[in-house]
Amino acid sequence: MNKDRPDGTSKAIDKLDCEMIKILQEDGRAPNTEIAKRIGIAESTVRVRLKRLINEGYIQIVAVSDPVKLGFMAVGSLRIFVDVAKLEDITRELGKIKSLWFITHSTGDADIYTEFVARSISELNDILSNQVYKIDGIQRTNTSMILKIVKRRYDWGTAIDLSGN
Repeated sequence: MNKDRPDGTSKAIDKLDCEMIKILQEDGRAPNTEIAKRIGIAESTVRVRLKRLINEGYIQIVAVSDPVKLGFMAVGSLRIFVDVAKLEDITRELGKIKSLWFITHSTGDADIYTEFVARSISELNDILSNQVYKIDGIQRTNTSMILKIVKRRYDWGTAIDLSGN
């Protein structure tokens, strides 16, 4: 399935890529040899395709951790209301703040949705007061703390319909 894509990459993902992604969502440490065996392709094919999937930003291979168990006592979301004329500049500045690990432009009641981790409420207050609130164009924020992680899954597969329907 070769075609030019709007984001500048030259090849869309196909059925084999989707199968590899599903396996890696189940176990990100699955060796290339196991992936190849399960799908019925050569290990070298897995290696090349996996490199492309990572390089083009389709997937990341990371260890998903529990921030509370790792000592982060302030974990939650920050919804940010902004002057939309300054949205890109604000997003760029937010991206420099390490504690904000997830940043999106969003619809709904806020313009930007972020998720954060901080070692303490004091550290969170410092991040908000001395970094976030000092960014030009931020009008207000709404902070929510996570009390308990009830469900967290990453094995949703792909939403790409490759059946031809």
